[in-house]
Amino acid sequence: MSLEKKIINFLKGPKKGEAYELKAGLVSQYKHERKDAIQRVIQAMTIGKDVSALFPDVLKNIATYDLEQKKLVYLYLMNYAKSNPELCILAVNTFVQDTEDPNPLVRALAIRTMGCIRVERMVDYMEIPLRRTLEDDNPYVRKTAAICVAKLFDLNAEMCIELGFFDALKKLLQDLNPMVVANALNALHEIKDMNHDQNLKVLTVDADLVKLLLACLNECSEWGRITILSYLAEYPSPDPEETLHLIERVIPQLQHVNPSVVLSSIKVVVHHLDGLANQAQKTSFLKKLSAPMVSLVSLPIPEAQYVGLKNIRIILEKYPSCLSKELRVFFIKYSDPLYLKLEKLDILIRLASDSNSALLLSELKEYAMEFEPTLITKAVHAIGAVAIKLSDSVIPAVNLLVTLMDQRGGEFIINESSVILTQILRRYPGRNDLITLIVPVISHHVEQLTSNPALSGYVFLLGEYPKYFTSLREKLQLLTDEFLEYDASLQLSIITAVVKVCAKVNKTGYSLLLQAVLDKATKECDNADVRDKAFLYWRFLSSSSQDEQDRLLNAQLPPIKTIIPSFNPAVLEDLINELSTLSSVYHKPASTFIVSDEHKSKEKKSRRSSNKSDISDLANIAKQEIINNAKNENLLDFDDDEPLPLTSSGPTSAMDELDDLFSIPTTPQPKTGASKQDIMDLFGSSSSSAPSSMPQAKPTAKINSDLLDLI
Repeated sequence: MSLEKKIINFLKGPKKGEAYELKAGLVSQYKHERKDAIQRVIQAMTIGKDVSALFPDVLKNIATYDLEQKKLVYLYLMNYAKSNPELCILAVNTFVQDTEDPNPLVRALAIRTMGCIRVERMVDYMEIPLRRTLEDDNPYVRKTAAICVAKLFDLNAEMCIELGFFDALKKLLQDLNPMVVANALNALHEIKDMNHDQNLKVLTVDADLVKLLLACLNECSEWGRITILSYLAEYPSPDPEETLHLIERVIPQLQHVNPSVVLSSIKVVVHHLDGLANQAQKTSFLKKLSAPMVSLVSLPIPEAQYVGLKNIRIILEKYPSCLSKELRVFFIKYSDPLYLKLEKLDILIRLASDSNSALLLSELKEYAMEFEPTLITKAVHAIGAVAIKLSDSVIPAVNLLVTLMDQRGGEFIINESSVILTQILRRYPGRNDLITLIVPVISHHVEQLTSNPALSGYVFLLGEYPKYFTSLREKLQLLTDEFLEYDASLQLSIITAVVKVCAKVNKTGYSLLLQAVLDKATKECDNADVRDKAFLYWRFLSSSSQDEQDRLLNAQLPPIKTIIPSFNPAVLEDLINELSTLSSVYHKPASTFIVSDEHKSKEKKSRRSSNKSDISDLANIAKQEIINNAKNENLLDFDDDEPLPLTSSGPTSAMDELDDLFSIPTTPQPKTGASKQDIMDLFGSSSSSAPSSMPQAKPTAKINSDLLDLI
């Protein structure tokens, strides 16, 4: 750049900036420049820039026949209405005029924008436009006005009811247009959540409303169908014929492309299955649910698959046979994220049967050879779950776990497999073929057992099957010597194992070992559970007869049934009723993690009252402390040379002065002392509350320390 150009640019001065250019464009006399400036403003607003300073200039462009420009200005108003509530009222006339525009898009845009502007003063101007749009000839305007009623109810519920908008919204349920009906239902659903008046009945789902909803179901958009299906799921049908008709009308929605519609349809079918009288009909409809549930697993988005799997997990808990022939669908893919792999494994073990156990075990073996520790743990537990669930598959499953321990090896695999093998023996106690297969394997890898669950399983085998171990006394002696170094759960297992061995093998040979472990548990152990169990065994062995000891200690415990986790029946019913919601993803009822607005308001009130009571208690304690100190020294006397004696009315005047200390003055008072600050000013109270005869002197060190403690 030449020197002359540099001088010219320097003489021009700094640039005005982007805000100046946008403001100049908004007030330009040319339409295209104003529209271009509005577009640039919306662009800056979208990327997060603060352009609220241009509010008056943008508002000037609201009166236009250009629909695109009007949409942009309305969008700007909705975003910055709260920051400029006074200026936003200036656009009311334009809103009212636009609700009378011949173009239905403009009318709907105007009423929608008025509802989105969350300003209290806007409510006063919404009556006439909203009433007009609710009765509009165009269904697009009516469906937009229906949502606006819910927003008005949120701003001012009493006004919404008094002006009749709530009743007008209910009348829209009889509208001939399905979209209007769906939006009215959606608005009523939102009002139901916002309503705190117990006397106000928002909507009752009865047979007449169900007929109307079924008639509108196929004509709505996907979001309208979701709203209608949610209401159909809440309907308690009393008649089996009516239930059958309702399910048959909902079944076609299972083929919808939107997975949310599919899940809502499944929810309706599952909710009404118990209302069918014929068992064959239930089985038929359950089979029809398998294809849409498989489609949820085949979605291209992993997050959508996860939601589908979570809902399938709940349905399988109640109807385990609905996906019995779809095992391969839930096989893990290499590209699946870890959270999908874990959910698929949860479903695979629930689909295990005698017909597919061989295929499933071979698949689980591949998963156990992966490198993800969480996936390996889940796969090993899945193998054990199949063995415990299917008695015919227990030997292949045990052989598979033993092969993993020998071939794959590693402390991680050995520890997890040992835990599962112990659980298998708990499920099939006394089976000699399993005992001779499992006990030698775990004994061979005992030095690699590091986790507490694996060591507890090994100790359980020592006590339950002592005859299958060599050098049993040395093994128990080692556990007893290091008893205090183990975790509490392992200590409990050691105590039980030693007591069982003494009862089953030879009491005289292991009596010293039993005495040693009970002494350590009762005298040197700090864990209460370990001490209680040791004392319990000690009293039992010392007070019961030989026959009672043999009968109780050698009694066969009932075997475990499964290691597959399941829901509580009450929780399962809640989750079935809350399918396709956040509860189905959390696997928790909504009442456990959603707090109602009424409960929040009660908590706020209780916090305020507790804070007030805490402050008043602290003030009373401070007052009492100063009064107690005043018995030895008059706090109101600042003259060290001539202290004033306390009179009989001293405590009363002290309390009066302290009341002034802890009160907030309405107006500041001038200080009486020119050079010193008295105690009243220190607490921010008026100096007029101090006695007029009080001399102004420097407080003593003791008074200063008391005041600091008080503050």
